[in-house]
Amino acid sequence: MLYGIAAATSALLLAAFLAALFRLPALRLGIIDRRRQRPLPLLGGTGVALTTCLVVAAWEWAGIAPLGPEIRRLLIAAGAVALLGLVADVRRVKARFLAGGTAVAAACVVPYGETGILLGLPAIGCVVLVTFGFKALDHADALAGTVGVVTAFGVGVCAAAEMMDELAVLLSVLAAALTGFLMHNWHPARIGLGACGSLFIGFVLASSAVMTRAGHHPVASAGVLYALTALVTADVLLVAVSRRLAGRPLLRGAPDHLAHRLRRLGLTPQATTVLLAVLAFSGVLVGVLTHMGWAPRSGVYWVGAGALVVVLGLLRIKVYGPRRQPPVPVGEPVRTSTSLTSTQVRAQLRVRNG
Repeated sequence: MLYGIAAATSALLLAAFLAALFRLPALRLGIIDRRRQRPLPLLGGTGVALTTCLVVAAWEWAGIAPLGPEIRRLLIAAGAVALLGLVADVRRVKARFLAGGTAVAAACVVPYGETGILLGLPAIGCVVLVTFGFKALDHADALAGTVGVVTAFGVGVCAAAEMMDELAVLLSVLAAALTGFLMHNWHPARIGLGACGSLFIGFVLASSAVMTRAGHHPVASAGVLYALTALVTADVLLVAVSRRLAGRPLLRGAPDHLAHRLRRLGLTPQATTVLLAVLAFSGVLVGVLTHMGWAPRSGVYWVGAGALVVVLGLLRIKVYGPRRQPPVPVGEPVRTSTSLTSTQVRAQLRVRNG
């Protein structure tokens, strides 16, 4: 207990320090989020990933909290995903390459001895989905970090209940590192996560949840995993359905996420983050209680029904502007609308009659 508190405290302070330290180099090197009106440096996620790995490795080196082979493999795979995200922050990387690299890393950490090959494949898909869901949440100040803290605590409780102490320590360190990072990421943010941090967070949380539920009933495990990541899944579903209905490319960014739509309803950035964090906590709480057997499995269905109601309700909010018309080729007459109002018709008749 004491070394867990000490590790979390060290992670919080180190992450806060690295977030402040990396801000100026990110600005000078041009590693910024160009989608925003103001330049936002993106090396905060690098600080979170470094903090998590360094603190856990230091405690193992000191012999205080030795790690098992599964946790080492998880940290190596998560580090590889974070490195891939860092490359995406520095230069453009196609989404299919990010997804492929994440899938390969997930295939290295899924416990096939308990899940089997047949269930291991859906587990890989779950890890990839949640990882990219956290990457998609990194469009608003403090959103991905806050949801990450809530989810890390929930999955950590489930891991502790399964006597997976090393995994619980890793998740507590991650939650503390994110808390330190949030000191600089709350609106108005001074530094952002970037693909490096968001992919690292999503991968660690999704992989940890899969490892925690390995060996349990597959259907019940799917329900618990969904409840733990209900907000992320709802955001992915909302974006996918919205872009499909609008005929827009699925992988092209647009202001159509949960936070964007809540902002259109008049909520402030801080209120939007707090509201979504509360919704995420509700799903995580149901997932934890279901995992520990303190709540019936029907609670997961209520989480799914609530998420569906939210998605259907927010779909009614218009977020896409008018589509741009293609340029008219040179020499081709410009087509105009033939429908005229009665006022326009009378005006044309007066001009013709002199």
